[in-house]
Amino acid sequence: MGDTPVSETTGTTNMTDVTGLAAKNHTANGGLGVAAFTPAYYARKGGLWADFWTILHPPYTLWNLSFVAMGASLAPALDWRMLALMLTAFLAGTGVASHALDELNGRPLRTGFSDRTLKLMALASLAASLVCALLSLLFVSAWIILLALLGAFLVAAYSLEWFGGLLHTNLGFALSWGGYPVLVGYWAQTEALTPGVLLLAAAATLMSLAQRELSTPARFLRRKANAGGATFATAEGVAQWDMQCLLAGYERPLRLLSWMAPALAAAMLLAKLGQ
Repeated sequence: MGDTPVSETTGTTNMTDVTGLAAKNHTANGGLGVAAFTPAYYARKGGLWADFWTILHPPYTLWNLSFVAMGASLAPALDWRMLALMLTAFLAGTGVASHALDELNGRPLRTGFSDRTLKLMALASLAASLVCALLSLLFVSAWIILLALLGAFLVAAYSLEWFGGLLHTNLGFALSWGGYPVLVGYWAQTEALTPGVLLLAAAATLMSLAQRELSTPARFLRRKANAGGATFATAEGVAQWDMQCLLAGYERPLRLLSWMAPALAAAMLLAKLGQ
């Protein structure tokens, strides 16, 4: 679907025209509404591995891991062993555990996992994350355990909407999934924080807010909207966009950003290799 309107008509428009065009949008979408879309653009169907791929949220998990790598790359000297441990910890904690708990809380991805499987998946992944923290004691101080416990708390509090959903907000997401990984990635290398890494954490937070601003309406269209579209009155006439066109307006930037983050992280790490 291109960026141009799905169809156009000429002349003036009124509310009757708009209502009629909305009905045409419903027909253009196959009359299927929510059923016409997968719950996420990266969602797959076809059994256990497809469900696991879907629940992993690969673009967003890679985005999160990129923030860890960006933070580590700011360190004066990069310890690749610590970077590997931190990447593994975040892959297990936010990549698997958080998304398993999120799926447990309302089944937004419509996977076939049982509640028991999702709970075991979350517990095993959080345990793996804590094991990584324990192994990190070979290289850094015991403060890493407190950071790991904080991470586990953020995973549970956000995904299960503890405290009335206090942390389950755009800002809560951006700080936990954007700023926090940057700070942990850098601290695990240096056991310190600097103005430079604080600024990078702020940038990651803003990038995560942008992600949220795009993904929230995209999720609404994919998971809740049954029919609809947008109708614009222009000097040339009436322009009509269907749901697929509206969805592309949110998801195309998301796809580009999801590749930008790992590309930037890779560039920063390659720069360390050249030093």
